[in-house]
Amino acid sequence: MEANIIKIGNSKGLILSKSILELYDIHDKVILEKGRIILKPINKPRKNWEASFKQMRTENDDQLLIDDVFQEENY
Repeated sequence: MEANIIKIGNSKGLILSKSILELYDIHDKVILEKGRIILKPINKPRKNWEASFKQMRTENDDQLLIDDVFQEENY
């Protein structure tokens, strides 16, 4: 399959038809691989976060790095 590269402002872009986006389940983001242009959908960008957060809590590694309220916000 070939697609045309078009000018978009100071950049260039690739327009994919709605049918192509639906066929390959592409929504908002894709992964680009080095050395060639291969578009892959990112299906679940936050996959396994829940397990990681539980592990952090178990290991007491979920402490704030900075205060959640700055001094000038206390009224």
